Amino acid sequence: MKKGVHLKFMASRHLSRSIAMQSLYEWDFSGKKQGELKKVVEKNIKEYGPGLEDASFVWQLVNGVRDHLPQIDKIIEKAAPEWPIDQITIVDRNVLRIGLYELLYSKKEEVPPKVAINEAIELAKTFGGESSGKFINGVLGTVYKNLSPLAQEP
Repeated sequence: MKKGVHLKFMASRHLSRSIAMQSLYEWDFSGKKQGELKKVVEKNIKEYGPGLEDASFVWQLVNGVRDHLPQIDKIIEKAAPEWPIDQITIVDRNVLRIGLYELLYSKKEEVPPKVAINEAIELAKTFGGESSGKFINGVLGTVYKNLSPLAQEP
């Protein structure tokens, strides 16, 4: 992949993660109602991603988080036992969900674990509070360290 094409691809994936986070945040804030997520994502793609050529990555993230939500939330509770899921801020909770989805369920060749963690930290710094980046790094780092060595390989 040529450098210019690679940078555009990376910027588009970052925008897709941002749209996915905003959509999951909105869905979570309004009570995770059945059937609402699709409408929220469609609205947010129009509003925040007018130049986004391919929204498939947004859908992959959002649907992946939704489909694996019970497993992902259990992992968050184990990795951050002093923080019950409903006490984690909505932003941090959904950034963790996206990061864990990418870390655990994405193809490692597509999203290496360190990229998944770094992207989640960037989302936390952009959308979260002052200590969000450190919190996300700590939780995802804990999960990553506990993965089997084969799961860690890109």
